[in-house]
Amino acid sequence: MRYDKNIIHKTSSGKRYYKSKIYPDIPYSDTDEYIITTIGDRLDSIAYSYYNNAELWWVISVANNNITNGSMFPTPGTQLRVPTNINSVLNLFDQVNNL
Repeated sequence: MRYDKNIIHKTSSGKRYYKSKIYPDIPYSDTDEYIITTIGDRLDSIAYSYYNNAELWWVISVANNNITNGSMFPTPGTQLRVPTNINSVLNLFDQVNNL
């Protein structure tokens, strides 16, 4: 979610709010890895396994067209693409969100 880059905005009346984040399209790469999920897999735990950061679960979700329908638990037996060039993905995120 890139919580570390949330910026609090203020309206002219002083009301505080967060601006919504936009998630980039993640292009395919020859270095992407593919896994088959098993019972108990969660996007955050998969992200931690690959990126050492559970907050990057959204990368796997977006790369797979959000196939989990709002759940952190992908259906067992589902093939997931795991982008391995995380720096490139985070740079795309920063670009589309003007960070």
